[in-house]
Amino acid sequence: MPRSTFQIFFQTGAWVVIAFLVLPLLVVLPISFTDTSYIGLPKHGLSIQHYVNYFTDAAWLGATWTSIWIGLVVATCATVLGTAFAIGCWFLSDRASSIARWVLITPILVPPVVQSLGFYRFWVVLGLIDTNMGVILAHTLLALPYVSISVFAALTNLDRNIPRAARSLGASVLQTVWAVVVPAAKPGIATGFIFAFIVSFDEIVGVLFITVRRVSTLPKMIWEGIQDNIDPTIAAVATVLVVITLAATAIGVMRKK
Repeated sequence: MPRSTFQIFFQTGAWVVIAFLVLPLLVVLPISFTDTSYIGLPKHGLSIQHYVNYFTDAAWLGATWTSIWIGLVVATCATVLGTAFAIGCWFLSDRASSIARWVLITPILVPPVVQSLGFYRFWVVLGLIDTNMGVILAHTLLALPYVSISVFAALTNLDRNIPRAARSLGASVLQTVWAVVVPAAKPGIATGFIFAFIVSFDEIVGVLFITVRRVSTLPKMIWEGIQDNIDPTIAAVATVLVVITLAATAIGVMRKK
């Protein structure tokens, strides 16, 4: 088969995948401006009533703020713990550290429902059901693998002779880690922080298992809106999140240039 045919095949496949990911977002946009009280395209004209409802409804704003601050706390905790774990394993670099790395990434391999059931059973014993602390701990455990993987990837290019040179010049272990290893791991740390925040902000299965009424995150509010009454405010929330994501991505690309 000629090379040009391969190129056309893969380019077509790439565009199909992009369309599969983007087209649903384009459908959500007009629905968010519907003038009806149910999910559907506008009938008589565009309306911003559902955006107004989102930005004025205490329940929606409270759930959004809860997701944000929990996500930031989870990202901070997961970044600190995941970075310390990755740096420790990088220094050891033996069979035990390799086993520990594989054990840490098991949350990615286990189905979310199984994880959530485990959290529920254990959190009942600890009295953490329907508490912010319970959500933070569960999300931190889920986010740790993403941080550790990002930091491991960043440390791959670090020459092991550099920390050894620092130690031979009189630097303590802590000074070597802070002055040599951490700067090399900064890209992975930043990436891990972002991934940890996203994991916490978007997580829904675990929240449904370990919360009842006192804790309400934005994904939980969206889920309840779909279950009880398909509120077009959900489309407005989705559009706001898409716009924020696109803006953050554009800013990141522009800064790199």
